[in-house]
Amino acid sequence: MAAKTAWAAFPHDAKGYAYAGDALKKAWPKLHAGDAEPYPDAKRAAALIKAAGKAAPKGLDADALATALQDAWRAFHRGDFKAAFDAGQALGPAGASVAVKALGIHATYLVDDEAEQLKRYEQAAKLAEAAVAALPDEANSHYRHAFALGRYSQGISIAKALKAGIAGKVRAALDTTLELEPKHAEAHTAMALYHAEIINKIGGMIGGLTYGAKAAEAEKHIKNAVKLTPDSPIAHIEHGNVLMLLHGDKQEAAAAAAYEKAAKLKPLDAMEALDAAYAKEQLE
Repeated sequence: MAAKTAWAAFPHDAKGYAYAGDALKKAWPKLHAGDAEPYPDAKRAAALIKAAGKAAPKGLDADALATALQDAWRAFHRGDFKAAFDAGQALGPAGASVAVKALGIHATYLVDDEAEQLKRYEQAAKLAEAAVAALPDEANSHYRHAFALGRYSQGISIAKALKAGIAGKVRAALDTTLELEPKHAEAHTAMALYHAEIINKIGGMIGGLTYGAKAAEAEKHIKNAVKLTPDSPIAHIEHGNVLMLLHGDKQEAAAAAAYEKAAKLKPLDAMEALDAAYAKEQLE
């Protein structure tokens, strides 16, 4: 099977993550505590169609778009990332949020080939860019763009990303996300990493002068993320990562404790199951 068509299957039991029928709406606030994605009912779909204008999916009314988006998110939550990506991508900017998230999470955890990972992050960034152009008032248009570019930056090395000016784009996208949605926990997490990774790479002084990176900001944003989503494994994982980036071995015990917390949480969907499994692996 060629790498470009390889969508490795979700490796855990997905029985508990089906969210059929009304179960999706009921679980939605918890499932989307991290990314503040609005529930895609017909009213929301109608607003997306109106806002997207010419970029709205052709031939779909609000009810049809709502159904399509709900099904795409169901696929995402149960770990059928390819179905979620395909369905989201087919809806253009209106489906970019689920498409980019599915592509990004799958690439992060289920693609081993680094070149293939980078290709997917680039693809995700392009989809998100189109969403930013069509739906600039959507917090997740900007957040998914930051997420894809951030993962790409980590893949090519933070130093190269700084040189290429990608870091500035990530920062701008995260600033816009948090202006539109101040309680976007995943954007707080990403902002914490932005500050911590730059300081770790080029030091506090140059990082502060050149990129406005500050340790206090990293700590503030990660605290916000953990406070907003105390039951989300990724918030605790990244808390551990921020501690290590800023303080190294001095905070090793606290970082390990954060990972332990992540590993013990009960996942609500496939993404959280992958996050928690990753935390467990790092502790072994």
